[in-house]
Amino acid sequence: MAFAETPLPILIVLHQEHSSPGRVGRLLAERGHRLDIRRPCLGEALPPTLAGHAGAVVFGGPQSANDCHDYVRAEIDWIGVPLREGKPYLGICLGAQMLARHLGARVAPHPEGLVEIGYYPIRATDAGTQMLRDPATPPPAGPAHWPDHVYHWHREGFELAAGAELLAEGPTFPNQAFRYGAGAYGIQFHPEVTHHMMCRWTVRGVERLALPGARPRRAHFTDRLQHDARIRLWLEAFVEHWLAGDAALSPSAGR
Repeated sequence: MAFAETPLPILIVLHQEHSSPGRVGRLLAERGHRLDIRRPCLGEALPPTLAGHAGAVVFGGPQSANDCHDYVRAEIDWIGVPLREGKPYLGICLGAQMLARHLGARVAPHPEGLVEIGYYPIRATDAGTQMLRDPATPPPAGPAHWPDHVYHWHREGFELAAGAELLAEGPTFPNQAFRYGAGAYGIQFHPEVTHHMMCRWTVRGVERLALPGARPRRAHFTDRLQHDARIRLWLEAFVEHWLAGDAALSPSAGR
């Protein structure tokens, strides 16, 4: 009797002592991956190679990709490891901005001082729609249908690096999701956020709800009732795609 091979662990990079990988962590664990959690801000080292990992997910945090902290600079440089080794990389919010910085793109506040804290609209580009499309199930029924609103918590945005492909855009911060190469992705929003995480963020970060453009606390929860189901379905399809690699869900696969 043949036994299924145990999946390699996923490297999880967090930026606060009590941060959680949330729904992304749960989806990875459900697919058999052990989560190797590291916190460089607490002095925990990142591995010199990802040969023993299936990929890496770098989450958000209160830091800026422009900070001069040694661990922030080292983490940005470290992103070259998954890129060189062809391992899947997913950057969420700060993790996406770090990827952009590694690729030579600018990360900066909105020119008018606006922020995105709460739910805001996004639109998938043609490349983004094509990315998750199942040829047998045309949109909007298939997983190619991105959510039209997503949850944000950021004051800075990233420019699109040379060679990167824009997957989703928004009216306030134009660049919302991008792909670089075959398996590196950066997304500005937070699909991993659970109801518990939202409660914690809106209490501990309550002062940020007064920033220009931020949504009031109550709207975070009423908007979640409207938009979260679609975000959850998109995230499940995206995680499957990210783990499998582009070839597995490409429209040309199997031809």
